[in-house]
Amino acid sequence: MIRFIFLLLLLIFGYNSYSQEKAMTLTLDEAIDLASRQSLDAFRQQNMYLASYWEYTYYRSDRLPQLAIGANPLSYNNSIRQDYVPETQNYQYTQQKNITSSASLKATQNVPLTGGSFSASTDVGMVKNFLGEASTKFSANIVSLGYRQKLNGYNSLKWKSKIEPLKFEAAKKNFIQSKEDIAVKTTTKFFELVDAQIEINIWTNNLANADTLYQIGKGRYQVGTLTQDELLNFELNLMNARIALTRANQGLLRARSDMNIFLGLEENARIECVLPVSIAAEFKISVEEAVQKSMQNNPDILTQDRQLLEQDSNVKLVQSQNGLSADISAQAGFNQTANDLAEAYRYPNQFQNIGIVGVSIPIIDWGRRKGQLQMAKSNREVVINTVKQQRIDFQQTIMMSVLEFNLQSEMVQNSAKADTIARMGFDVTMRRFKIGKLDVTKLNMARTDLENAKRAYINSLRKYWLSYYQIRQYALYDFQNKVDLSADFDKILNQ
Repeated sequence: MIRFIFLLLLLIFGYNSYSQEKAMTLTLDEAIDLASRQSLDAFRQQNMYLASYWEYTYYRSDRLPQLAIGANPLSYNNSIRQDYVPETQNYQYTQQKNITSSASLKATQNVPLTGGSFSASTDVGMVKNFLGEASTKFSANIVSLGYRQKLNGYNSLKWKSKIEPLKFEAAKKNFIQSKEDIAVKTTTKFFELVDAQIEINIWTNNLANADTLYQIGKGRYQVGTLTQDELLNFELNLMNARIALTRANQGLLRARSDMNIFLGLEENARIECVLPVSIAAEFKISVEEAVQKSMQNNPDILTQDRQLLEQDSNVKLVQSQNGLSADISAQAGFNQTANDLAEAYRYPNQFQNIGIVGVSIPIIDWGRRKGQLQMAKSNREVVINTVKQQRIDFQQTIMMSVLEFNLQSEMVQNSAKADTIARMGFDVTMRRFKIGKLDVTKLNMARTDLENAKRAYINSLRKYWLSYYQIRQYALYDFQNKVDLSADFDKILNQ
């Protein structure tokens, strides 16, 4: 018997200690911080930023010197080749058997100002013949300098230098905005869990009150001051309260599970939410400041700027294809051939130069190029007008969101007062009912008012904080501390 009691106590204390280890109290700020560090949304947004970073790094590499090594270490050829002999106007078959080898080193540099590219290269080759007079020959291109340029008036490097930095800056702003989006999602799930906890409190109290009323009703029924149908109504209310509490417990388990999954916590973690009730009534957001910061920081504005540049670039490209198109390339250098590798490098007395000019002039295309240009211009006009409308709608959304937020703090205060009054009214009604001065109808009305007031208060808090974080998400600005929102991008790259 003693051993059984000992094991029972051990199990009870072990379960209690386990429950305490898994329980955690979270404020809204703590939940947002936790979600921004370890939620799946945070992990996904971080990797999206990294993808944009490496795309921007790839763009920047186009503006830096490129160095490449090419090599054909060994090529063996033992075959019969068909050659045409002009003297006899016949073909003859010649056997060839040789080994060739080559290596090269080439550096290139793009020129963003003109869109052309410089190149410098050096290479060496060897051929060893095994037929006829067996010999080994070396060729060396000591240095060769070249330049290539398009003369059609379109400089892709210049347009990239305008578009790509905007694209990357938008990616950085998108990452910061994603943190605010996580704050909005966390706030939503936080208050879903708060709702579930409030429902538990409401129905726990309702169950206790229903049980008290049922016990009072049984006593009054026995002395004949309560009818049987009224007693049955008390009993039905008691059963309904038990059913509602069971459903509230199920809702709480579901809300906790959703919150745990979103925050990346263990499935059996038990979170207790602390209501963010501290609201400064005097805190207001300036509409002008919100609009200005949103137009300055919002990534959608940068994306729209990029779209406008891309349309200008596309029109310029089509225009360049409508007229004379010319490419020039020039290359010059020193080379030599010799029976010895050192000799090939010692006296580079052969100067080579190559110049190429390519010209394309459209003569008849049946209006194809003109149609392409008009289509590109029309597309640009569509994008320009679309962006104008989007910015008007965006500013209107910001203005309405700020106005609603500035009114919401008053709604929270009024809801809090209504909740307090409803609680006091219910307590008075309950006391009067217990002494037989009120009927059950007025008691039920007071209970309904209490429940509605509590839910309205929580809902007003939810709207307040959701509205605040949504405005921050638009403007990427901390209106309380008066600073732009930022992120430690270096830390992301070093993880």
